[in-house]
Amino acid sequence: MSKMEVKTSLLDNMIGVGDMVLLEPLSEETFIGNLRKRFEHNEIYVSSILYFYSPSKFRSYLNFCTGLLSHSEVYALADEAYRSLRDQDKDQCILITGESGAGKTEASKLVMSYVAAVCGKGQEVNKVKEQLLQSNPVLEAFGNAKTVRNDNSSRFGKYMDIEFDFKGDPLGGVISNYLLEKSRVVKQPRGERNFHIFYQLLSGASEDTLKKLKLDRDFSKYNYLSLDSATVNGLDDAANFRTVRNAMQIVGFMEDELQSVMELVAAVLKLGNIEFKPESRVNGFDESRVKDKNDLKEMCELLGIEQSVLERAFSYRTVEAKMEKVSTTLNVAQAYYARDALAKNLYSRMFSWLVTRINESIKAQTKSRKKVMGVLDIYGFEIFEDNSFEQFIINYCNEKLQQIFIELTLREEQEEYVREGIEWTNIEYFNNAIICDLIENNQNGILAMLDEECLRPGTVTDETFLDKLNTICAEHQHFESRLSKNSKFLTDHSLPHSCFRIQHYAGKVLYRVEGFVDKNNDLLYRDLSQAMYKANHSLMKLLFPEGNPAKVNLKRPPTAGFQFKASVGTLMKNLQTKNPNYIRCIKPNDKKASQVFTDSLVCHQVRYLGLMENVRVRRAGYAFRQAYEPCLERYKMLCKQTWPHWKGPAREGVEVLLKGLEVPEEEFAYGRSKIFIRNPRTLFFLEEKRRQCLEDLATLIQKIYRGWKCRTHFLLLKKSQVVVSAWYRRYAQQQKYKKIKSSSIVVQSFIRGWKARKILRELKYQKRCKEAVTTISAYWHGTQARWELRRLKDEARNKRAVSVIWAAWLGTKARRELKRLKEEARRKHAVAVIWAYWLGLKVRREYRKFFRANAGKKIYEFTIQKIMQKYFLGLKNTMPSMSPIDKTWPARPYLFLDGTHQELRRIFHLWRCKKYRSQFTEEKKAIYEEKLEASKIFKDKKALYPSSVGQPFKGDYLEINKNPKYQKLNSVMDEKVLLADVVNKINRANGKGAPRIFLLTKKKFVLADQKTGQVKASVPLPDLNSVSVSTQSDGFFALKLKEGTPSAAKGDFLLSSDRLIEIITKLHRTGAASAERETIGVDISDEFLVQFKQDKVCVKFIQAGPKNGNSVACKRKNNRLLEVSVPSP
Repeated sequence: MSKMEVKTSLLDNMIGVGDMVLLEPLSEETFIGNLRKRFEHNEIYVSSILYFYSPSKFRSYLNFCTGLLSHSEVYALADEAYRSLRDQDKDQCILITGESGAGKTEASKLVMSYVAAVCGKGQEVNKVKEQLLQSNPVLEAFGNAKTVRNDNSSRFGKYMDIEFDFKGDPLGGVISNYLLEKSRVVKQPRGERNFHIFYQLLSGASEDTLKKLKLDRDFSKYNYLSLDSATVNGLDDAANFRTVRNAMQIVGFMEDELQSVMELVAAVLKLGNIEFKPESRVNGFDESRVKDKNDLKEMCELLGIEQSVLERAFSYRTVEAKMEKVSTTLNVAQAYYARDALAKNLYSRMFSWLVTRINESIKAQTKSRKKVMGVLDIYGFEIFEDNSFEQFIINYCNEKLQQIFIELTLREEQEEYVREGIEWTNIEYFNNAIICDLIENNQNGILAMLDEECLRPGTVTDETFLDKLNTICAEHQHFESRLSKNSKFLTDHSLPHSCFRIQHYAGKVLYRVEGFVDKNNDLLYRDLSQAMYKANHSLMKLLFPEGNPAKVNLKRPPTAGFQFKASVGTLMKNLQTKNPNYIRCIKPNDKKASQVFTDSLVCHQVRYLGLMENVRVRRAGYAFRQAYEPCLERYKMLCKQTWPHWKGPAREGVEVLLKGLEVPEEEFAYGRSKIFIRNPRTLFFLEEKRRQCLEDLATLIQKIYRGWKCRTHFLLLKKSQVVVSAWYRRYAQQQKYKKIKSSSIVVQSFIRGWKARKILRELKYQKRCKEAVTTISAYWHGTQARWELRRLKDEARNKRAVSVIWAAWLGTKARRELKRLKEEARRKHAVAVIWAYWLGLKVRREYRKFFRANAGKKIYEFTIQKIMQKYFLGLKNTMPSMSPIDKTWPARPYLFLDGTHQELRRIFHLWRCKKYRSQFTEEKKAIYEEKLEASKIFKDKKALYPSSVGQPFKGDYLEINKNPKYQKLNSVMDEKVLLADVVNKINRANGKGAPRIFLLTKKKFVLADQKTGQVKASVPLPDLNSVSVSTQSDGFFALKLKEGTPSAAKGDFLLSSDRLIEIITKLHRTGAASAERETIGVDISDEFLVQFKQDKVCVKFIQAGPKNGNSVACKRKNNRLLEVSVPSP
């Protein structure tokens, strides 16, 4: 660490030596012993270049003391890098290296979490931070796997540039990935797993999702998944799958993109289950055929490929040379090779697409100058029992990182000595440039020779490649081979014939050449690329662009080694432009266990990481350096002249201090701004002196403090006594004053009361006199009134008696008359009844002779006839109106006429509908047919439809034939205009609309500028695929064009109009009227995709709150989302 504050803190309360530069004596044994001592005391970080032990130890330590995390060296290093970037405007990079399982990924997460914690707050800033952090789970799921050394091993290299603004707030980031281990997709070593996402999908997806993807939860049904390590202790694949889905949504993946990615993962699993069998041909050669076509069929359904196309690609290979094509059959071995190559390419390209898609979401939106902090988490040096092309490439990358590490470290030391005016002493160290040149030399390098072999015509094998190495690299001191020309290796039986050995900076590594040529070629047959390009899946054309028949490129694609070499070169140039910060991760044991420290393993890592050389570089000149001001501040108590305050410059104070302590001059040197100490013993001598002096100063401080405390206590008591006396005297005087005041008030109140009672008595006497006169007068008037009342009552009583007697007489008279009338009425009724009975008897006797046996039937028919006649005459008078929408009908008079009544109602309704239709003109009939068509399309589906029912469809709202303003536009149209109206064309950049004239004819639709009348777009109706609208009351609609048509070059159209119902109805009727064209589909959904040139944008409709007003608003949320707020109805 270069920060002064961190260096000084290492000297206080440290266990062992916190800074390896200060280790004395410096040897490999003391170095390992110091690491072990700090490890046993849970001190898992060591400076000067930060060494960090593996996560197993780290997690157990966190459980013991979670407070250390906030003070850890990883956070201190990240803090130094962040503040240098923010305050000094220096781009930074943090390089994290180490073995697989040493904790590189955990260290990178700590760096990311620290940067997210210390930078600013705010909605946009928090969104950017969350997206940057959530990109890790996504990449880990698709790029990490369980290995024998690590349960969460990164099988790809990752470099992330985090971009900040001038305030230090994150704006976005860019991720670069290097060399995904795609061979793991088809084959895993024993005890290891495939990539996490396969197990997470099968364990965590719902039953419906698995059914859609045609998958089963049983791992044993898939050939690409190893069964001996399918489950890992401590890993919950189901929970991790939910975490990954949530992280992908936070990063910005759409739901259809999530589904597309899962379909590709399922397709890879299905691809591994496809098996082949030989089939003899007439020419004697064997041809491969698919055994069970069920998995092939399901995979083709997932990707939208015709089964016959893919089946042919597995059986034949087409080779193109200039204008000739030659088709050859594939045997079973070649078919299996093609299947595995397709699986590896499909997964690796999907992973690259994921990285690109994440970069689109997290990239900075502004184009202003940005500050950059890079975090490199890349695979460590690998030495296995069987090392192949992947280990060779990985170790080459580590060689380059070691080279830049040595160069930057030495350069930093040299620049500091030159800057401070200190004489620089050259240091001997191992420069691995010769190894890098052996691998990457453009003429004689191993990668160049491998590419030359891959591109050479004729028979090319791994053995020919090894022969070439033996020929060209035989004399190189870091290359060894059994067949090398150098005779000293001829007797080395540890070298197999098919292997070569390279002396890396980390040690010798034996590489087996088997598979070098094939893996470097990374060949995918063109037939498979073209088959994938024909798929209807949304990602296939992006993943396999070389399969486009229109862009056939006969040039051989670059090899994997060439691509990786170019990527590493770009990475090195990028790192050299930034200020480096290093984290070296050391793995304490191979058992993934805490509290276990394996000396041999740690010693091996210390050697190949070059840690001893780094410490020697730092100690070659001066082991410790510090600015004059903090040095004087820390040690000024050791000299009387500098204690307690030094008046002059800090450098002169340090000179006086060291002279007074009699430190030999050869042990230190004075720079321009720093003091340089050569030997750690000198620093420890100063620290011991300071510790003793601090103890003396502590005693003196305690003495002075105790005296000051006693004096302060006495003065406080004295002051308190004065204050208490003053307060008591004031209180006594206040009480005396209150007592006198209370007595005066009592006397005054008694006198006022006596005067008031005297006046009250006088007033009461006067009032009684007035009340007596009033009472006497009232009694007299009351007596007179009672006399008059008595007289009036007597007169009224006499009058009432006369009235009662007269009323009683009249009642008696009326009751007698009523009784007489009732008796007379009973007599008349009896006479009428007797007369009626007599007449009936007489008539029956008279007509009995005229009746026959069927008289009852005739009477019934006559009765029915009369009833029907009465029914029809009544129906004539109660007939409803002639309006077809009038649903009234007279009530049924008789139950037996129910069927007739309903049939007459139906006949009458049909007749009046016919009469109503006969009144229509042809123009009116067409309008009603359009209204009927609109009802079929939008009724109960679109909230805007009910408001359009009462509005007639006019069609030409602009009167384009009559209006002289549109004369120029009218001249362009060569056929009748069915619809002319002004619409708004929505801009994807900001969601705002621009007015356009929309014209529709039987063959095409036209968009023109409203002001100038200039035609902006003319699209034939056969090029129109479908129309998309929402279910709400807005006027937005998208015209989607067919892919591959000339009109689709600029993308789809997103428009808005108040007459949306009429426009889409006329478009649909015009398309349906022609037998040559397909019917234009209408998609009604609150979320649909619109193709803008090369990008697809999701248009999402939401209900707006009351605060947003009553207007429809369209806003751009991000690069792939337009949000339309529709007011609630």
